[in-house]
Amino acid sequence: MNYRLFSHWLRPIFNSVIQLFRYSVIPLLNYSIILVIAAACTQKNKLPVQDEAPKPVLTKQARLVFAGDLMQHRPQVFAARNESGEFDYSESFGYVKNIFQEADIAILNFETTLTPYAHYTGYPLFRSPAQLADALQDMGIDVAVMANNHVCDNGRVGMEFTMSRLDSLGIAYTGAFIDSIQYQQRHPLLIHANGLRFALFNYTYDTNGMPVPAGAIVNLIDSLAIANDLEKVDRTHIDCVIVFFHWGDEYVRHPNREQQKLAALCHRHGAEIVIGSHPHVIQPIDIQMDADSVIRSVTVYSLGNLVSNQRNRYRDGGIIVTLDIRKTENEPVRIEPYYTPVWVLLPKYRILPPAVADTLQMPEYQRSAYQRFVEDTREHLGYERLFREK
Repeated sequence: MNYRLFSHWLRPIFNSVIQLFRYSVIPLLNYSIILVIAAACTQKNKLPVQDEAPKPVLTKQARLVFAGDLMQHRPQVFAARNESGEFDYSESFGYVKNIFQEADIAILNFETTLTPYAHYTGYPLFRSPAQLADALQDMGIDVAVMANNHVCDNGRVGMEFTMSRLDSLGIAYTGAFIDSIQYQQRHPLLIHANGLRFALFNYTYDTNGMPVPAGAIVNLIDSLAIANDLEKVDRTHIDCVIVFFHWGDEYVRHPNREQQKLAALCHRHGAEIVIGSHPHVIQPIDIQMDADSVIRSVTVYSLGNLVSNQRNRYRDGGIIVTLDIRKTENEPVRIEPYYTPVWVLLPKYRILPPAVADTLQMPEYQRSAYQRFVEDTREHLGYERLFREK
């Protein structure tokens, strides 16, 4: 092979390759190296990406307070009249006022009617001074449940005057209605407190045979109707359902079979809270817990008397029940219940919680009756952790 000839032919090609590498490949490599170094520096100085902070879990809370039978026997009416001849109930309710005022929603059984006339009567037909409603407003009552056996004691006049007076004071009511328009607006009674939404239903076993005025409506206990009412509740807009019954056997300290069945029916259809009145004595509190020992529903079979002229053992007082309701997103409500015994001291029918009664001066026979009442109550209800002296 002619090496000189081959070299002559190959040299131009080799020179071209050298030139290409020198002016194209090497600059390209240098540029790539610069880009890699720059990217590395940028990545080194870049702050790490932070994960989004978890949204806080929203918990809403409201305090509900329930009181039992507010009655007005004639001696109570006389005791409320002051030296000027006017009615003043402040002494009767003064010692429990703070319990109701600290509530977000305070509810009681209004077991009388108001009358515009100066003829006041007690049992069996209750017709009370209008100033009684003023006293309710003063002590912080938000709702009066009116489905009870005395709601028709004064006929249409009594119902209309009572409701008008409550309306003028901003006190809501349910269970009895002057017409179908009120029924549609207040059955159930919808209540909002601190972002929590409640539906309150109220029913009674009877009206003592007194006719319901034409056009008026009183919710009577009917298991099918109650189940239907509860099924209609839109739980996307209601956090907690309350059913307040006027039921049971008078002066009997334990619920009867009908009460137990009705309570079970209400809980089965979604009600978290069932409250009872009418027996005029305290009946047990039943709490239901989930697997984590969180209280999810409560039944108070009878609150007893808030105030009355009944002086026999077990009837001379009652309990005020406080339920602290908590609701966390996507969970059912949590309920923290406790009760305060209240005993009625004569004269003036002063309603006393233990925090007051334990130190207030009173005759020895009354102190003995008070101490017996508190002992009976604690023994009967059993839940020592639910007892509050306030």
